[in-house]
Amino acid sequence: MASVAAPTAMVVCPHHLASTAGLNLLSQGGNAVDAAIATQAALAVVYPAMTGLGGDGFWLGYQAGQLYGLNGSGQAGAGCDRDRFTSLGVAAVPQRGPQAVITVPGGVSAWGEVHQRFGRLPWADLLVPAIALAEGGYPCSNSQSRWTGANAEFLRAYGGEHNPLLPGGEVPTAGAKVTNLPLGTTLRRLASEGWQDFYRGQIAGQMVSYLEGLGGWLTRDDFARHRASWVEPIDTTYRGYRVCQLPPNSQGFTVLQMLNVLEGFNLHTVGHGTADYYHLLVEATKLAFADRDRWLGDPDFTNLPLAELISKPYGDRRRARLSMAVAQGYPALALGGDTVYIAVVDGEGNAVSTIQSLYFDFGAAVVPPDLGFALQNRGALFTLDPGHPNALEPGKRPFHTLMPALVLKDGRPYLVLGTMGGEGQPQTQLALLTRMLDFGYSPQAAIDLPRWLWGRTWGEASTRLAMENRIPADIRQALERRGHQVAEAPAWAEPMGHAHAIQVNANGLLGGCDRRSDGAIACL
Repeated sequence: MASVAAPTAMVVCPHHLASTAGLNLLSQGGNAVDAAIATQAALAVVYPAMTGLGGDGFWLGYQAGQLYGLNGSGQAGAGCDRDRFTSLGVAAVPQRGPQAVITVPGGVSAWGEVHQRFGRLPWADLLVPAIALAEGGYPCSNSQSRWTGANAEFLRAYGGEHNPLLPGGEVPTAGAKVTNLPLGTTLRRLASEGWQDFYRGQIAGQMVSYLEGLGGWLTRDDFARHRASWVEPIDTTYRGYRVCQLPPNSQGFTVLQMLNVLEGFNLHTVGHGTADYYHLLVEATKLAFADRDRWLGDPDFTNLPLAELISKPYGDRRRARLSMAVAQGYPALALGGDTVYIAVVDGEGNAVSTIQSLYFDFGAAVVPPDLGFALQNRGALFTLDPGHPNALEPGKRPFHTLMPALVLKDGRPYLVLGTMGGEGQPQTQLALLTRMLDFGYSPQAAIDLPRWLWGRTWGEASTRLAMENRIPADIRQALERRGHQVAEAPAWAEPMGHAHAIQVNANGLLGGCDRRSDGAIACL
């Protein structure tokens, strides 16, 4: 039997139609950046609960020998300050509605910036697949139907009588053909006028006008001031690999801290899937999260000791606080986590690790009906405590859960990986990294193995250790005896995130796609 050549180009994301859209751009001569933008745009159509033009995005990539980072998170508007909220008698930024929309959506600016610098195909070509899906229709997924039903009340309240995400005013059923003609029109305008129209043109005006009608606070000037920021990736070494993340306001540095702690342990001796394995990774997570919650904010507004936090000596000191016998305590807070992650590798060896999100499902649920997309509620992550690094201030970017990852071997991409899931993102990345780098699992096997989630996510305050019931009961009981508040979760529980990965080998590419999503691996 003739051998089948391994793929040399690949797109992985949480919806199969979007993976196909990205692959089509690769087949037309586009590079990894072109394919990633096309995939993001298609996801904005077919995965509207998790992502869209109204959200933020982060990019970590490798292009022609150059490692780069791009922060596409938006700043709080000039009129969005703590006093304005306290005058309303509220103790926190609302999670839904117009006052939740206090940061400019930055994802489209990231598309534009990365395309200007690295894209190969014309800008308009990248949006063609998404326009076709919006205008020609696609089958509604179980996920879209379920999340739309869960948010129908908010969508009706803040999306107008003709909200295109509620066709005919109803929740679309799984399998039904759905279109989003207003979103198609918006994408056509972006294609013809350029991405800047989103911030300084007609689209910006439509967003601001709709928000003003609901009592929102963002202005045309807030949109016009926004720029995505090129940033220097941060990294640490682990078992001879270079693991790269984005700097704050992303929480990516937490994984680097966890790896520095774990490097002092022989995981082969610990054993994969043992009580010691889970305990060790959870305790390393708690140590990193304590630093994150103490320090993380917009680095333009706060002095975060990043170099120290990700240093090996600091990892040694943190490791000394870890007990293998007893679980540490931790305060309970709440975060959300609806996001999409995309991994792309093209035939030239360029790689993109990118993640975009509305924060909660459908974000603030504010949907300008003539535009066809929801606006994010990422500003709900700000605190109104003036002494905290993440305190709300005009022009400031909030603490961000988004964190794409890239692993280099001998200076070139080896693993492209990430996941949705808010608080679960660092934990799932840690699971994938140890499984692939320490134990040699393939990307698909590493994703398929049972997962866990410690603490808070998806808006639920908790210090529980949720573990899928595929993890044996005796392991869970052993962890309870160490003081973990173990809660059994269903097999393939969606709160564990939608993880995706691509591994680059000498003979080609290996992909992994999370069955918790509607995704697929598309390859050439």
